[in-house]
Amino acid sequence: MSQWWIRPSIRVCSALFLPLLVPGIITFFIWALPGDPASNICPPERCDTALLAKEFNLDQGSWVFFTDWLAEAFHGDFGRSWRVMQGVEIQELLRKSFPNTMFLLLFSLIPITIGALIGAFEIVRSKWDPILVMVGIVPVVVFALISAAVVEINYAGSDLENQANWARIVMGALTLGFADAAFSGSLIGFRDTLKQEKNQRYVGVSILRGETVLSNTLPNVCNALIGQYRSRILHILSGLVIVEVIVGINGVGALLWKGTLSQDFGLVLATATIFAVLSGILLIIQAILECLVAMHIRKAPTDVRLAESV
Repeated sequence: MSQWWIRPSIRVCSALFLPLLVPGIITFFIWALPGDPASNICPPERCDTALLAKEFNLDQGSWVFFTDWLAEAFHGDFGRSWRVMQGVEIQELLRKSFPNTMFLLLFSLIPITIGALIGAFEIVRSKWDPILVMVGIVPVVVFALISAAVVEINYAGSDLENQANWARIVMGALTLGFADAAFSGSLIGFRDTLKQEKNQRYVGVSILRGETVLSNTLPNVCNALIGQYRSRILHILSGLVIVEVIVGINGVGALLWKGTLSQDFGLVLATATIFAVLSGILLIIQAILECLVAMHIRKAPTDVRLAESV
């Protein structure tokens, strides 16, 4: 317990470093590609690459481009699209797509949160695990194709575009929440972690003293449960691009896909950095929760602190 602060500190440092690392790697690849960046936007025989390089700040080298881009991004200016919608402010594209991505992400947290609660309170017993595992082995691509088909069947040719958009988001959230063992993994993981802790000797002693099982086990496994939950959210983020593209959701993931296919690295820089920032926020939240757990344990009786350290 004397070094409880090390892991949260590492997570915070990683969270601060990640939004710098991701655009740095992308910038490296922009200059590592054959030819100069301006000619990758538009061939020299079709465009004035010198003028194009100056327009997109590509004429002074990778370091100047990287530092200038970071400074502008810090103030909310992500530059302009290189190829997907050439010259259009990326901030405007993100303004239209970011809400869809956030709704999709938040709605997809509902299944894994319900699964975590069901597992924590052991509402579903282990005898149902084979069925849960079978549901979980369906890949996200298959679920996404089914979701896309359902939306198209119900809204193809309809003028109810707003309802169709919400239908895509809901179906996409269900896809992310249940595909690739998101729901079942959350349920089984939380249940087995708490169940294993309940079998520890100190829990039996605490029951004899008249204490509750949850008040003794939860502080000791809270960090593990927080880590599990964050890993589930990261799993959802990794599948978000696939779902947005297949289901037809106009989100940040779809913009990242379009930018990658078109070699629109201005768009890739912005969208990839947003995902890096989201991952960093998750790390900071995990670090804060770990600190709160550590403070709670330090105020607990001595035997509880000893059990936690074991």
